[in-house]
This record gives sequence, structure tokens and C-alpha cells, in this order.
Amino acid sequence: MNVADFDFDLPESLVAQEARPRGESRLMIVDRTAATWREAHIRDLPSVLTLGDLIVVNDTRVFPARLLGRRDPSGGAVECLLVDRVDDRHWHALVHPGQKLKAGAEIVFEDAARAPGVRLRATVLERLFFGRRLIDLRVEGRTPADLALGTAVDAAIDALGHVPLPPYIHRADREDDRARYQTIFAQARGSIAAPTAGLHFDDALVAALAAHGVERTAITLHVGYGTFKPIRVEDLDVHVVDPETYEIRAAAAEAVRAARSRGRRVVAVGTTTTRALESAGGDDRLVRPGRGTAELFIRPGYDFRVVDALVTNFHLPRSSLFALVAAFVGRELLLAAYRDAIARQFQFYSYGDAMVVV
Repeated sequence: MNVADFDFDLPESLVAQEARPRGESRLMIVDRTAATWREAHIRDLPSVLTLGDLIVVNDTRVFPARLLGRRDPSGGAVECLLVDRVDDRHWHALVHPGQKLKAGAEIVFEDAARAPGVRLRATVLERLFFGRRLIDLRVEGRTPADLALGTAVDAAIDALGHVPLPPYIHRADREDDRARYQTIFAQARGSIAAPTAGLHFDDALVAALAAHGVERTAITLHVGYGTFKPIRVEDLDVHVVDPETYEIRAAAAEAVRAARSRGRRVVAVGTTTTRALESAGGDDRLVRPGRGTAELFIRPGYDFRVVDALVTNFHLPRSSLFALVAAFVGRELLLAAYRDAIARQFQFYSYGDAMVVV
């Protein structure tokens, strides 16, 4: 399977740089059985679903994982994206400029305007692959008491860090992104990217779904750098997605079982929820509670065991996320729907519009 089969032309003007207000997105409804699609509004979602359908959301919370600092003592600018936590002090991180930051390099992060007196120091311990480094991160200044979480390092990251907006949003993050690049379901801190299908939901839409008899449960999958990771090979079968940790609590597993017993659909909100459910799913189309690691690369040919319908965004061409949705929809049908979405000026990617596939 060639990655070029998942390519399409997308005008740069359709890459959303700002998010619509919650609950105001346009919606494309794709019917796999009829091989049709139509334009609607996200507030029409309850009418697409049926009494007893189960919506599953991802309740991960994004933390401000992008740190801006300087080399010590030279003063050169450094950008650091915290990718994966090893323990309370040690992280895998993407750093720029990568070539100059070898083992032993010292970096200081502080911002007198945003967080007076708060200071983090990072020491590069090891050079890894694709620009990644193992760093030791520790607090040198005060810990902001009002932001204290599990550790002083967490608190300082929250005070100094910037929202890790995706690289295709060509502007600096703003204070309002801290709330907007976060779903209303967010609970468990740990993601460096939002589960963006959930960004379309507001309290009114959630209430409308409940009034329509649609049930809801939550799982957790912490979104990592893999959501942005480009496919660097031409043969899609050779590509490896980065593993992401997930947790499915007993209540969520029971909700899936109950929906199945009534013959109702399991509706995944987002590709991250889909990966978690499918990773935990068995041949009986149920999921088991517990923690695990999602390592599935879902692409055409995959047999879905848990997910019956999908709410998602419009994704990058030649990406693993587009391949996942193509596996669910069918490549030709999805490409045709995308071409129409482009003609209709739908907005794409994280802050863009929505699609529901039934």
C-alpha cells in the first residue's frame, strides 16, 4: 500500500488558524452503506444518532509542553517540546537547534512577565533519534503554589509552558488557546496534543445528545508526538506509529458491553479514542478495563472490532490519521468526500470542521 494513495491537494487557505466557537462547526455526514455524504452543522449530530447509541470521548488533558528558553551560558535561543515523561525529572524532548544541543548542554527556561521568579533548568543527558534528547528537568526558582500539581516540575511547566499548537497553525499561541485547545471533557493531564474531535462539543450539544437518548462514557489516551509524526516511507505497511498509553475504566468497559447487548452503536469521538478502543477490543467486540499501550497502525484492511461510528476532523494528506479514517470509510469514498469538502470550503485540521461517519 503506497502512501501516495492517501494524497490529495489541499489549499493552504483551508488550514484553520483559528477555532470556531464550540458548537459552531460545520459537519459533513458520511453514510458508508449508501456511499453518500451531505453537509450539516455540528448541532445536527443528535439527529444522526439513535436512542441508546454510546458516544465515547477521550478525557485526556493537554499540558503546556512547549518551553522557550536559552542556552546557559551562551544565551542562544532554545525551543523544547516535552514529548514523553520518563519520571518526575526526566523527559524525552524534541529540541531546537538540535545539532548544537549535545550531551551536557544546559538550558534555562524563565519568563519574568508570565511567571515571575519561576525558573526551570534542563541538562541534556543523551542524544536520541530524529532530534530527540533525554533531558533532566528541575526547578531552580520558586514553585507557583496556585499551580502545584503532582510535582514542582509540573507546576513550573504549567507556569512557563506554551500551548503546543500543531506546526500547521502558523501563529504563536495565545492565552485563550489554553482553554480552546482543550476539550470540555479534559480531566487526566498528559497530552501534548488535543484529541481534536472533542473540541467541537459544548455543554449545549452534550445536553442535546443526552436529551436524544444518546449515552456517553470516557476513556483516556494521552496523545503524543505521533499525532504529528510524518510518514517517511513510501510503503505504508512499513510505517510504525508511536505507542501511546491509554486507560479504560470499568465503567467505560461496562457501557460498551451494555450498548452491545442492546444492539446499539459505539460512536468514537476521534481517532485517539478509536485507537484506544480497538487496542483494548477482543474478538467478542467488547473492551477490557485496564491500562495499556496503543501500538496499532490502523489502515485499509483493518477489521474494526469495537467502533461502529466515528466523529472526526479533516486530516492531513499522507498521514496516519487519514489512513485510519480511510480504513473506516473506504479510501475512494473518503477521498471523494474530502474533494467535496474542499470545494465547499470546509476548514481542515485541529481547529477545523467536523465529520461524522455512520
